[in-house]
Amino acid sequence: MSLLPETGRRVTALVARAQSAGRAPSLALAVVRDRSLLHFTGAGETPPPDPKTQYRLGSITKTLTATMVMQLRDEGFFALDDLLYRHLPGTPVGGVSLRQLLAHVSGLQREPNGPWWERAPGGDVDQLLAELAFDKIAGPPFRTYHYSNLAYGLLGAVLQRATGETWADLVGKRVLDPLGMKRTTYAPVEPYARGYVVHALDGSLHEEPRLDAGAMAPAGQLWSTVTDMAKWAAFLADPAPAVLSRETVDEMCTPVVLQDDAWTAGHGLGPELMRVGERVYVGHGGSMPGYVAQLVVHRPSRTGVVAFANSYGLRGTSIRALSLEALTTVLDAEPVLPAPWRPAPPPAGEAAELCGRWWWMGGEFEVTADGPELVMRSMNPGARAPWRFVPEAPDRWRGTAGMNTGEVLTVLRGPDGTATRLDIATFVFSRDPAHLA
Repeated sequence: MSLLPETGRRVTALVARAQSAGRAPSLALAVVRDRSLLHFTGAGETPPPDPKTQYRLGSITKTLTATMVMQLRDEGFFALDDLLYRHLPGTPVGGVSLRQLLAHVSGLQREPNGPWWERAPGGDVDQLLAELAFDKIAGPPFRTYHYSNLAYGLLGAVLQRATGETWADLVGKRVLDPLGMKRTTYAPVEPYARGYVVHALDGSLHEEPRLDAGAMAPAGQLWSTVTDMAKWAAFLADPAPAVLSRETVDEMCTPVVLQDDAWTAGHGLGPELMRVGERVYVGHGGSMPGYVAQLVVHRPSRTGVVAFANSYGLRGTSIRALSLEALTTVLDAEPVLPAPWRPAPPPAGEAAELCGRWWWMGGEFEVTADGPELVMRSMNPGARAPWRFVPEAPDRWRGTAGMNTGEVLTVLRGPDGTATRLDIATFVFSRDPAHLA
């Protein structure tokens, strides 16, 4: 499977222009869909881009750290609303929750104390915690979005204290190995692209050191390739239950905070959310001295873009803007076709009895069965997404999708045992079109 020639040409042209104008020694970009590499393109010669060449992920690493936090939450190690001091006793910033740290709404300042951690050898967890002070809380939680690398260093410390294992061992065991990401590593493994700062005036290259971030590794340490990150993009679109359930990944990708008044960007529990027109993408950007990276995924179509450059930024643009434009170009040109319609088996049991038309306050609704579930749709044009319910007990159903997620549907019966009303959170639906309450 690959892109159509014209779509591939347009994506390749975007990358060539970005590399040339941005003055990147090397720029690699891949389009992925359903775990397949649809298109790979690159520009530059230092080194010539290759799908198996490693680049540094930078803060894309945070999405893997967040995944491990959610794994341990699901396994009962802690709750997201636990305050930090429960897991890191004695820390002066212990009054913030794990949820707030994940979504960058803790009020925590951006960087740890000491020299710039991205360009200095990292210390261990004990050193990171010892250097914290009360003044690292810059504002009250949830007042506003404030990106914090330090927050993810602290989340990594929580993972280590909760399991007794290092973050590096955990990410290999819990994420990379189950997904077969064999070319995603803690330290670079040949072949890998050297990272550079490009001199602003003469265009010369200045190679950057490749240092171990130590306790800050959970915020930006990992190295990877476009082929490995295609697997990570696929996981975000279609989760592997061996790593994390779909429900939990959905939770991670639900916005917690908006980053701007225009609603073009937000943050979930780890992933960033980016809106282009009517589409919302998830993923994350990344940078470390000498490198920039971007991952964007359109979950409904299971399509994503992975991009790397071995320069500290692109002149006149950004790798984020390039990736969003490339993904939007692909989705506009080659939308995913709808799944073929297949006849459903006839409804059975209580679901069969409830199928048909119902009315509430003059509005008409249709109930159908989808396997063991009920689907309820408003017949009004422009109605919102249908509601879905799963059976919990006789005459009791629980909402799983749509406006009534979490609400209870109770079947009310007449003297002869016939279902005559559906009570959904005190809204009572009837078979009688004249029924109003």
